[in-house]
Amino acid sequence: MPTCNRLAVPFRPALLALCCSLSLTAHAATPADPNTRQDGNTLELGATNISADAPAPNALPPAYSGGQVARGGQLGVLGNQDIMDVPFSMASYTEKLIRDQQAETVADVLLNDSSVRQASGYANQAQVFVIRGLQLNGDDISFNGLYGILPRQIMSTDALERVEVFKGPNAFINGVTPGGSGIGGGVNLQPKRADDVPLRRFSTDISSDGRVGEHLDVGQRFGEGNRFGARVNISQREGDTGIDDENQRAKLFAVGLDYRGDALRLSGDFVYQKQRVNGGRNSVFLGTGVTHIPSAPSADTNYAPSWNATNIEDTLGMLRGEYDLNDTWTAYLAAGAKHTHESGRYSSVTLTDNFGTAKVTGSRIAHQEDNTSLMTGLNGKFQTGAVSHQLNLGLTGTWTQARNAYEFDFTPNASNLYHPSSNITQPVRGTVNGGDLGDPGITAKTFVRSAAISDTFGFLDDRLLFTAGLRHQEMVMQNYAYGSGPRSSNYTASINTPVYGIVFKPWEHVSLYANHIEGLTQGPTAPVSSGGLTVTNGAQAYAPARSKQTEAGVKLDMGTYGATLGVYRIEQPSDGYSIQTGATTATYVREGQQINQGVELNVFGEPVSGLRLLGGVTVMKTELKDTLNGANDGNRAIGVPSFQLNAGVDWDVPGLQGATLSGRMLRTGGQYADAANNLSLPAWNRFDLGARYTFKVEQRNVTLGANVENVANEKYWESALGGYLSQGEPRVAKLSATIDF
Repeated sequence: MPTCNRLAVPFRPALLALCCSLSLTAHAATPADPNTRQDGNTLELGATNISADAPAPNALPPAYSGGQVARGGQLGVLGNQDIMDVPFSMASYTEKLIRDQQAETVADVLLNDSSVRQASGYANQAQVFVIRGLQLNGDDISFNGLYGILPRQIMSTDALERVEVFKGPNAFINGVTPGGSGIGGGVNLQPKRADDVPLRRFSTDISSDGRVGEHLDVGQRFGEGNRFGARVNISQREGDTGIDDENQRAKLFAVGLDYRGDALRLSGDFVYQKQRVNGGRNSVFLGTGVTHIPSAPSADTNYAPSWNATNIEDTLGMLRGEYDLNDTWTAYLAAGAKHTHESGRYSSVTLTDNFGTAKVTGSRIAHQEDNTSLMTGLNGKFQTGAVSHQLNLGLTGTWTQARNAYEFDFTPNASNLYHPSSNITQPVRGTVNGGDLGDPGITAKTFVRSAAISDTFGFLDDRLLFTAGLRHQEMVMQNYAYGSGPRSSNYTASINTPVYGIVFKPWEHVSLYANHIEGLTQGPTAPVSSGGLTVTNGAQAYAPARSKQTEAGVKLDMGTYGATLGVYRIEQPSDGYSIQTGATTATYVREGQQINQGVELNVFGEPVSGLRLLGGVTVMKTELKDTLNGANDGNRAIGVPSFQLNAGVDWDVPGLQGATLSGRMLRTGGQYADAANNLSLPAWNRFDLGARYTFKVEQRNVTLGANVENVANEKYWESALGGYLSQGEPRVAKLSATIDF
């Protein structure tokens, strides 16, 4: 096993500069076709990364009919795969969908998936996702296959080509997540690449509350055969949000460079992102005096104090490349690094009764993070008699080092959810503290490495595909006392995670599939506080959590439209939670097992010319077993809705070329906020509407767009994940104008 010295991989500016300058990627940019640009009712396929002659190995799958989703996506060690050829559930959302919906963050894109719901971070501005009823943090989203190099809390979409969702445990596919989440599924982001047709695109947008944004997207290929490409994205948004007294400022600068040779393909990415949120509305904790959940306040109510603020700054770079050893074997190598700097004055709002009475406490938090990630492997195809083989070998390694410091002020300020107090004092410095806010010390180091091998056997001319694989994973997790103190915990584990899957294609348009796959995440670390209470075992690290999934289903591909139907069962150790053990203290407890069972149906495509559909429904049953003293056995797990429904339509108006109307409905079933199932959230609905009009001005494409989110301004609790409440966003109208020049 690696030693502590091997863990101590300090962040070096020179390393980041190297990773930012050029990156080697498994993508070749797509040949342009003037007929694939969006012009009126004409479908834009965008950058599908298809070479002039044939797709390069591991090229991004092309967009599906309608352009909103792709035919497949990146599956870690398996490379890019068509959805009909793999025994897993997945979805890949395109850059076209992102632009049409004016989706500013990854969270906005994932609203389109009925398997995914969202929650707020733990008393911060982080966007947390719930896939198949289980949590995925922003820390554990991968970038072009690499873990550990993306921003922690909020990720802009302005430099993204695809947002890919893998549903189910994925420890074999991508390895262990660095942040300890992702049992229910994973998300991978694909950066934009230059197309063969030069791109000069400028967009501006404004929201109903005055938040203004600008986005410049420039792409160009050059050199012999357009071998070299560059894509630059620069964006900024600033102003008030739909929530009272909340203000956001976001900046992004991203450069993607690539080279596509006959056998060698290289690419590099550099991203700088800065976010500031003033007066951000946080989640709501539940005190012991709450015996039922009060109704949500007005959708635009802000119960956080005015001094609540966070600054988040991320700098990351990535190198990726692949080389064709011959016609059937390809080797690849990728490396990336990230530096994160966060500082904030946060508030914790805790309900004390059933009528909205609350207490507000404050804190100051400093967080810095330096991560390095590596990945290499070999993909090959060969034949043994009548059996084909797709062999994959992969190695990964992720080093993370976190520095943290905090100051908590547990002196409560009286407030109310429905009538928030305007006289909440800022936290008193030094009441309860750990580390130096100006120079936070190292509090955690993690090193994860793994080796994977898999083979997909093809029988009956590849109508029957059987995949078997194994990943060996080694994990070292070390925690240190705040203030550069001594090591408080040290955990080492070595675990194997297998995968088995089968695909059978009885007919041309149908695939039947089944899989057994396991997930593995590093164990949680107990928080130092919970709901304004000091956690007695704060910073305690727990053993890694192993989960198991069995899934079976059918996929339909009719060329212009498709559908998937799947049934799954996931078993995993329950998430931890805090139990109040005194007037000012709580203890973090982790016990029991959580079982999620579900049925998923998804539809997508353009069944009729000019009519695009994107929707689905997920029905989930969840159960707790082996809980402490059996107190909660048979209950539903916290924050898992009984069902999730999405229905989206995009319609080109007949007789008015270039005009499109869109609508989307989100409906989410009831869920519980406590393991005893005494506190429940009701089902909620949200409706979104949109319209856009594309036309030409002096042969230049111009698009005007309008979108309204939460049209009815519905007030609702969106999620109870983690045992605290996240409120849904208020009504926000957005206008945009885009010109290609």
